[in-house]
Amino acid sequence: FGSRLLVAPTAVSSPSAGNMGMKYCAAYLMAVLGGNESPSAADIQKILESVEAEYDSAIAEKLVSELGGKTVHEVIAAGKKKLKNFGGGGGAGASAGGAAAAGGGAAPAAAAKEEKKAV
Repeated sequence: FGSRLLVAPTAVSSPSAGNMGMKYCAAYLMAVLGGNESPSAADIQKILESVEAEYDSAIAEKLVSELGGKTVHEVIAAGKKKLKNFGGGGGAGASAGGAAAAGGGAAPAAAAKEEKKAV
């Protein structure tokens, strides 16, 4: 810890795509999962205030206006296409390699059990 500088997160002061809090997106998605196909800023406010989270009406209204006329499924599909072209790097490869190694060790043990049952 000695040389690391810890900085507290700053509050969101103006709505923009770059600093829109994830809690607003999460609240919007929770409203959709609850059956509301087109949540309003008031719906987001109700959800956030139910967990005593801070609420900024400008951010919620911007999110609602940007998602207006779109289904969540369309937005997610468009985002997946964008992320697909993003690259990603080696993090996933290392995880997959570890999973393959773990799976590889389990398969011979299962085969050995089957051989014992057959005898």
